[in-house]
Amino acid sequence: MTAVAAEAAPAEPVARTKPFAAFEWTLALRYLRARRARGFVSVIAGFSFLGIMLGVATLIVVMSVMNGFHKELLDKIVGINGHIFVQAADGPMTDYADLADRIAKVKGVAMALPMTEDAAGISSPYSQTGALVRGIREQDLTRLPGVAGKIVTGTLKGFDTSDEDRPLGVAIGRRTADRLSVRVGDNVSILTARGAQTPFGVAPRIKSYPVRAIFSMGMAEFDGLFVYMPLQEAQAFFNKEGQVSTIEVFVDNPDKVDEIRPRIEAVAGRPVIMTDWRQSNETFFNALKVERNVMFIILTLIVLVAALNIISGLIMLVRDKSHDIAILRTMGATKYSVMRVFLITGTSIGVAGTIAGCVLGLLLAHNLEVIREILNRLLHADLFPAEIYFLSRLPSVVDPREVAVVVVMTLVLSVLASLYPAWRAASLDPVEALRYE
Repeated sequence: MTAVAAEAAPAEPVARTKPFAAFEWTLALRYLRARRARGFVSVIAGFSFLGIMLGVATLIVVMSVMNGFHKELLDKIVGINGHIFVQAADGPMTDYADLADRIAKVKGVAMALPMTEDAAGISSPYSQTGALVRGIREQDLTRLPGVAGKIVTGTLKGFDTSDEDRPLGVAIGRRTADRLSVRVGDNVSILTARGAQTPFGVAPRIKSYPVRAIFSMGMAEFDGLFVYMPLQEAQAFFNKEGQVSTIEVFVDNPDKVDEIRPRIEAVAGRPVIMTDWRQSNETFFNALKVERNVMFIILTLIVLVAALNIISGLIMLVRDKSHDIAILRTMGATKYSVMRVFLITGTSIGVAGTIAGCVLGLLLAHNLEVIREILNRLLHADLFPAEIYFLSRLPSVVDPREVAVVVVMTLVLSVLASLYPAWRAASLDPVEALRYE
């Protein structure tokens, strides 16, 4: 009876290992280390690690530079040109002073600046170039974001006033000053084709003005284009007595111009035509956005290729370790335990590469301008010419949300790349693997 009872007694259940047990981690990390004659798998793992690291770092750096370009160009272009442009629709804008005061009191408006704007030629005894001459009041010029605080030499004090010893002058950009080889106190001549009306037609007008101030906006195109002149002098010079071309409105939040435009129209008291910074620069910023998205897709392919290397490396590792897998299975390791071992192996490459790439990318993104200056000195070249890229420095703005997206995307790709080789390892038949041993 005892023997029968012993035979009839149910077998004790086999104890299952806990998921991601210590031995699974130990095996996974050992598989990543090179073995004398079988180190090729570890070489592939190393290349996968480098690919993921470089892909993540490149993505972070490029996205940071694109963000920097967007922010700097938006600040420079919008900061110097305003957010909303108000023009008269029913005749010359001669009531600009009262209209600007009414607009400035609108909720959400920071300031409203009346201006005249005309193309002209500007020359010195040494050179000549084209310019966009803006007539503006001194009180407004000292508040203009692109000019206020950006004066390199000279001063804007007394910009609107003159006497016998101190005639009215102009403020020019640093690139214009360099091109004309002038400095503060030197005279420049401004030429317009729309001068005095004569019996024979419109005669060109040319007049000499001393340079009162030289500014640097940080954007090469603007530093070589804009010339600021006292408003009343500009009105007289361009035959626009008592009128302005536009009122440039600066708002507290550029993204809320749609809310502010009806308020401005309500207080205008006359028909006006309004355009905003999005309409004026729509093509430019759309092109920048498309370029940014395309760069993200292209650089993501680097990470994808590195993830494919993980797949090939793990498949080779499974083939190389088929004997070990069979022994583990006969010793009681479950399919899921084997699968977790190889999942840990592949994911470890992705996690290590992602962390290293994130650290490297952030270090490079925060020190791009320093790196550029060092490379310029070493190579004796200008790697970021302002004439081509509009900006005088290499901008970089790290967006934590984008960094998080890059990190999460890379980790997900690493896990997905590890799933198929891990499944193949778990599906290996121990009998077939040990048949010829």
